Amino acid sequence: MNTQAAYKEFTSRLKLLISKHPNLIGLTLSNIFTMRLIGNKTHGDLAEIAIAEFVNQYMYDFRSIHVGKDLYRAKSKEEDIKIVNEMTKAEFPVSLKAYGDGPLQLSTDKNSLMFRTLSEAGPLDTPEQIKVVFDHLAFSSFAEINVLPLIYDEKRQRCNILVFDYDTARSQTAKIVRRSEGRGRKHPVFVFLDAQGDYICEVRYGDAAANALQRGLWTHTRNALKHFDSVTGGWIDYSHNLVLVKLFSHALVSSSVGHERALEKVKEDITAMKQRSGI
Repeated sequence: MNTQAAYKEFTSRLKLLISKHPNLIGLTLSNIFTMRLIGNKTHGDLAEIAIAEFVNQYMYDFRSIHVGKDLYRAKSKEEDIKIVNEMTKAEFPVSLKAYGDGPLQLSTDKNSLMFRTLSEAGPLDTPEQIKVVFDHLAFSSFAEINVLPLIYDEKRQRCNILVFDYDTARSQTAKIVRRSEGRGRKHPVFVFLDAQGDYICEVRYGDAAANALQRGLWTHTRNALKHFDSVTGGWIDYSHNLVLVKLFSHALVSSSVGHERALEKVKEDITAMKQRSGI
């Protein structure tokens, strides 16, 4: 089983679990987004730990390992979590994103290989021309990026876990057009459109003056919704857990002895939730 097939099986199983036990993911998302009360970017890093533990606790056929930031610079692919299917022994990386409902970066392209390839390709509006682009080495990782985005609407306090369907995006791309600077853009982009002229995704920033971290493949969760699969079956409401903030603040000024005791109580609570849910 290849990486993409293994990832699709995982997200299908995750979707099934959430459909049966929405309370478990709702509680987890509430705890994750409570972290925004501590810092605007805190929730993103802690979401990686939380989702990894969610898999370990509630998806018995899968094991999850949080890769950690120390290994990031040495990684050849974007990876926050490594998932292992305990039945097939398939292993695959997952890049976890926590973004607001709007632009979403699917992959980085620091060397602008995708942008440069598109710039040199000329008109791209026939199936043959589109196929040449996707078959190019610069786009070889297009379908290998396992991004699990937690898309949140902070004003309404809700989250939607959306998986971008790369296979459908590729098969439905009918035209790739260059759009110059304007409408809030400082740099040109290449936009992928389907046969109806609807937006799918875009390749950003080939200019040397652009932020290298902003280069790469992007999409827009509202504009390209039909190219996503919602693992949560739509929006799930979350709420802030102020007790968790207080727990963190006390944990930071207490010893590991207290942490061990608190951890035992937390484990007891997880066991009780599993029993109530029949897991």
